[in-house]
Amino acid sequence: MSEATQELHGAHSVRSTRTEWVKVWDPLVRIFHWSLVGLFVFSYLTGDEWKSAHIVSGYLIAGLLTVRVIWGLFGTEHARFRNFIYHPGTVLKFLADTARMRAQRYLGHNPAGGAMVIALLVSIASIATTGYMMTTDAFWGVEWVEDAHKTLVNVTLGLIALHVAGVALASLEHRENLVRAMLNGRKRGQ
Repeated sequence: MSEATQELHGAHSVRSTRTEWVKVWDPLVRIFHWSLVGLFVFSYLTGDEWKSAHIVSGYLIAGLLTVRVIWGLFGTEHARFRNFIYHPGTVLKFLADTARMRAQRYLGHNPAGGAMVIALLVSIASIATTGYMMTTDAFWGVEWVEDAHKTLVNVTLGLIALHVAGVALASLEHRENLVRAMLNGRKRGQ
């Protein structure tokens, strides 16, 4: 084999083993995700100490959630709810496969990830709703609203812990950095 032919074959084999990256998470999804993380942490830290900032943060979170729901209906392929909401049986089967480290890899949200997105959206929207209720005359000082608000925050902290654990497990199982994917929007194509 000539040197030129070897170089050509060598270049071809390098190309064939090169990882191909696919755009998955659009900028709106990524900005929403990290903004929500930051605002949730800020709200958690300012809850009892800095009420005015806590309330503004709550309104910003409510605005983010509104945008995300609209984007979930009309946005890009992997952002749309219809592409990652699965039947509960599918979610349970996926979780069982994950426990055996044999879960199918998904380019977008996997069934458990999709269920977690919905659970987090509902729980954080419920926090924002009860938070808003506490600022109104009708619910000012009503104990059950405050208790519900605090309980929902704790439930959401649990969901966040499960979400982070799920991201770590899926990253290990499929040998890909899902945090990086949520930063740059790209995942491995195959």
